[in-house]
Amino acid sequence: MTDAGYDEWLDAIDDGEGYYLECDEGHGALPPRRVCPHCGSSELERASLPSTGTVETFTICYVGGPDFEDEEPYATAIVDFGDVRLTGVVRGTDPENVTVGMPVEARVGTNRTTGEGLLILRAR
Repeated sequence: MTDAGYDEWLDAIDDGEGYYLECDEGHGALPPRRVCPHCGSSELERASLPSTGTVETFTICYVGGPDFEDEEPYATAIVDFGDVRLTGVVRGTDPENVTVGMPVEARVGTNRTTGEGLLILRAR
């Protein structure tokens, strides 16, 4: 099953060409979008996603839902990438080592349970 817009966005991140959508007022949003969620503008342009972001908050999941049971334990983080925030699974470090302020890169990995593409926040 494909998710138009989102799958294209994951492919762009996987190719090292991550982006977000920016309206003419300078608000950032993630695809798929047709209008800015902040101001309602329909004038959205692609803007380059910064190469690194900073963990703003995170949680360690010791018991995940059925789609993440083979990931346990894992850290899920919300990461500030400038004009947008991304949420994903942190990899490249033990979940216990994730900290607020940690730099990460947006990457694409595979969900160990479902085999589907997954936004990964790779610790630097």
